Amino acid sequence: MRIVVCIKPVPDPKHWGKLRLDDETRTLVREGIPSTINPLDKNALEEALRLRERHGGEVVVQSMAPPDTMPVLKEALAMGADRAVLLSDRAFAGSDTLGTAHVLAEGIRALGGFDLVLCGNETIDGGTAQVSAQIAEFLDVPNLMHVQGVEAAPDSFFRVRCQIEQGYRVVEIQPPMVLAVVKEINVPRYVTMMNILAAEDKEIVTWSTRDLCLAEACVGLADSPTQMADLFLPERGRKAEMLDQDADAQAAELAARLHRLGFC
Repeated sequence: MRIVVCIKPVPDPKHWGKLRLDDETRTLVREGIPSTINPLDKNALEEALRLRERHGGEVVVQSMAPPDTMPVLKEALAMGADRAVLLSDRAFAGSDTLGTAHVLAEGIRALGGFDLVLCGNETIDGGTAQVSAQIAEFLDVPNLMHVQGVEAAPDSFFRVRCQIEQGYRVVEIQPPMVLAVVKEINVPRYVTMMNILAAEDKEIVTWSTRDLCLAEACVGLADSPTQMADLFLPERGRKAEMLDQDADAQAAELAARLHRLGFC
């Protein structure tokens, strides 16, 4: 069984105070900001490793990112992935979710077959929750989201538990398929120093546009069908008013004002 885990390097939340947006492209300026594995992608990788431990096979991590995010892939290898593929090309810069999914899908296709593709349900920097469904569409396979449990069932099926608004549903589905997981599915394992050292001997390959069959013109900032039209920061103002009354009168006045505003 081959499981492909799509991981996204995202800005480390500890440094979000340094993030800014490019005034011209309306995209995040990530230079100088350390990257880390998107948290839900780490849950996806953990689930892939658990499936491999129970049923055998191979776990391949794949990411569309600049070359300077290589440490993120090494972290994924240290968690236990067998090998990693970095999809990196200047032509990919600025891609929206559709362009990103197209590149990832072609990277998965170039691996030569798969049983499962696991992703995080969404990323902390975009939060669109669109990429897994788009990958599945490009690969022409089923997609399930909000996944909180995966287990093997008879006759090569998998039993997948998905969150819904009032509870959960259980679906029996046969691979290949794309699953997007939520944090309730597991707790990612701790990476030891021995794991980090072992990861240095694992393979990381880099593929560019020359290695992929990108037939559709939806990759890169200029060709992405989704464009940010405008960006602004709302003005915030504060107003203070002192109540020059005794305590009982102040309490009555505050209660009256809250009532007029509909809070009580």
